[in-house]
Amino acid sequence: MRPSGSIRRDQLHSDVDKGDGKVKYVLSGDGATSIFTIDENTGDIHATKRLDREVQAYYTLQAQAVDRLTNLPVEPRSEFVVKVQDINDNEPKFADGPYLAGVPEMSPLGTMVVQVAATDADDPTYGNSARVVYSIIHGQPYFSVEPKTGVIRTALPNMDRETRDQYVLVIQAKDMVGQMGGLSGTTSVTVTLTDVNDNPPRFSHKNYQFTVLESLPTRSLVAKIKAVDADIGSNAEMDYRIMDSDGSGVFNVSTDEDTQDGVITLLKPLDFETKSSFSLRIEATNRNIDTNFLSLGPFSDTTSVKVTVQDVDEPPVFSAPLTKMVVSEDARVGTSIGRVSAHDPDTSSNAIRYSIDRNTDLERFFNIDALSGVISTAKPLDREVNSVHNLTILAIETQDPVQIGKGITLVTVLDINDNAPVFATDYETLLCETTTPGQVIQTVSAVDKDEPPSGHRFYFTLAPSVAGNPNFTLRDNKDNTASVLTKRGGFLRREQPVYLLPVLITDSGSPALSSTSTLPVRVCDCDSDGVALSCGAVAYTATGLSTGALLAILSCIITLLVMVLLIVTMRRRRKQPLILEEERDIRENIVRYDDEGGGEEDTEAFDMVTLRNLNVIRDPNVRRDVTPDTPTFYHYPPASRQSFKTLPDNVVFREFIWERLKDADVDPTAPPYDSLQTYAFEGSGSVAESLSSLESLSTDSDQNYDYLNNWGPRFQKLADLYGNGDGAAVFS
Repeated sequence: MRPSGSIRRDQLHSDVDKGDGKVKYVLSGDGATSIFTIDENTGDIHATKRLDREVQAYYTLQAQAVDRLTNLPVEPRSEFVVKVQDINDNEPKFADGPYLAGVPEMSPLGTMVVQVAATDADDPTYGNSARVVYSIIHGQPYFSVEPKTGVIRTALPNMDRETRDQYVLVIQAKDMVGQMGGLSGTTSVTVTLTDVNDNPPRFSHKNYQFTVLESLPTRSLVAKIKAVDADIGSNAEMDYRIMDSDGSGVFNVSTDEDTQDGVITLLKPLDFETKSSFSLRIEATNRNIDTNFLSLGPFSDTTSVKVTVQDVDEPPVFSAPLTKMVVSEDARVGTSIGRVSAHDPDTSSNAIRYSIDRNTDLERFFNIDALSGVISTAKPLDREVNSVHNLTILAIETQDPVQIGKGITLVTVLDINDNAPVFATDYETLLCETTTPGQVIQTVSAVDKDEPPSGHRFYFTLAPSVAGNPNFTLRDNKDNTASVLTKRGGFLRREQPVYLLPVLITDSGSPALSSTSTLPVRVCDCDSDGVALSCGAVAYTATGLSTGALLAILSCIITLLVMVLLIVTMRRRRKQPLILEEERDIRENIVRYDDEGGGEEDTEAFDMVTLRNLNVIRDPNVRRDVTPDTPTFYHYPPASRQSFKTLPDNVVFREFIWERLKDADVDPTAPPYDSLQTYAFEGSGSVAESLSSLESLSTDSDQNYDYLNNWGPRFQKLADLYGNGDGAAVFS
């Protein structure tokens, strides 16, 4: 069986087939019945679908001729391959596009940028359907592409990133070797020019001018300058330095790494009066220089900077910030010990006044002359209390007291021999009853608050009063110590439990000072090893009280007597209440100024009887505001006892106040403070006389009050007063 025909139609024919319809053709294999079918009578093979070589290029089929009636093969099975023939039905494609690429600026002509590649799905072994050539559609004249390899290269030399830093190319790939009728595909290539250090830094100004205050602190910012570099990244990094300056070491310049600015800072204090301006020459140099571009010139630039110092009002300045002075501790008050000096650094040179910061001289040991600055003593000094005085001296401008300068003065107090030596400690000397003559019972030393330049030297002797005593002697050891020795033995506690030994200590000062320190020596009962068992007086065994008990009882009795005397004295001096009787008419007040107030409790009552009844003879022994415990010491003359009613009102009032004043002056029970007394006194009478009916019975009135006797017991008192002539006579 042999095949014949084309791709669309093919035919199988068996030699057994006589054309009488007894043979039937059957097709099986890859794509049978789905893509390929066979006419069972004629053996014609048909393709029922469009074939795509790029999907499947070969199909393997099996064909067989069988008997139509029995379905038995009349010939062996035949196998054949259907090959799909390629046509140019696929355009080239860039699998990796679009492309991003970079090339250094200023690259030479023909520098490779990137390689592009396109693929064609057609059969590369059949015809030219898969043969691709490349061309550049957009991007001339800057770049070119090799037709066969797809390598893109620079087409112009020295392309400058600072002029243009990015290009977008369009590359075409066409099959059929670029012939007419071929299919094509395109892609884009973005080319970025990378930076190289081909530009030096340049200052935008050749001269800069800045102004700063002379009070600007050190390490402060003075100004910023900037050199512009067209490059970017590390190629634009630069270093600044001061090449020349008329103020050496006054300024410094550094690089701000974020902005690449030149930062000028102050290193030394400025002084307008000394130098009012500075000139600097500053250079900026690229930090990373590419040797390939050295021919373009030096990669640095310089500029001039002028810094003008502006004057400010400065506080006074001391000629020496620390002044040391010495003074003897025996210096008299007012002794001058030294002088400080300050001046106004400004051109105005204002006058200065001096003072001591009293926070550093709380006890005011020193004074300073406000004009001359001379420091003198204001109090006696004591080196042993304070050997060094740290004073802060203030210098104040007279025209502007806000401007204050400060200086330190250390006053060292020199020592004199003004302290006598004393025992170094409180010694407690124990003496055994069994002590033998010549035995050392105590070694003493001394201390002295003074500080002689050559050190202390003390001399020890017994006080003259006990120099010849038979009990003890003193030996000066010549090393600022002395030993106390016994001159005899047989000391007994019961005879004398304690000995007091005065020791005279003399120093080596000029003049020498001495003092007497008493060393108590207690006689003790000791064991065989010399260890004290009991010391002091021996207790009495006889009945009775000891001296200590008697002293304790006596002190208690004295204390009780003192307490009894205090209680008696306080009772005798106790005052009666200011308000004597509830029935009295209270209209007089005392205001005490030593009290902050307490409402109604601040007032104390006084008797107003005297003011209202001035006709009554004044008893000088009775005080109306406070009932005295003791009689007054003032005795009124008989003339003062006359009736006030016979005197004019102004005289009556004046005499009354004067008598009260004399009473208060001589009264020992008067309060020991000033008091304000107000007297509601209206005088002894008026021209209109009294309008009251209380004295009507003493006049010619016709009114009769006898009916009051009939009104009951409540009005009996009035009836007694007004109902008869006797009662009325009381008010006559």
